[in-house]
Amino acid sequence: MNPPNILDQIGSRLAEVAAQSPARDIEKNVRALATSAFARLDLVTREEFDVQRALLERTQRQLAALEQRVAALEATLGAATD
Repeated sequence: MNPPNILDQIGSRLAEVAAQSPARDIEKNVRALATSAFARLDLVTREEFDVQRALLERTQRQLAALEQRVAALEATLGAATD
């Protein structure tokens, strides 16, 4: 017998046994349970989170700029009425 052939046969037999073992079924069940649990949660992807964060940062910058404009207009209006 050829030793590499024996090793290949042993490897294939072990793979068959592992595929048929209860541990494999348990792993599949745990994955299905975790997937189901995550599906029920209100989660967003990292990409969606990053988009919303960038939008919030942009909105905050615009708000700060508008607050400065309002303060400047109020100062101008206050100086004109005095």
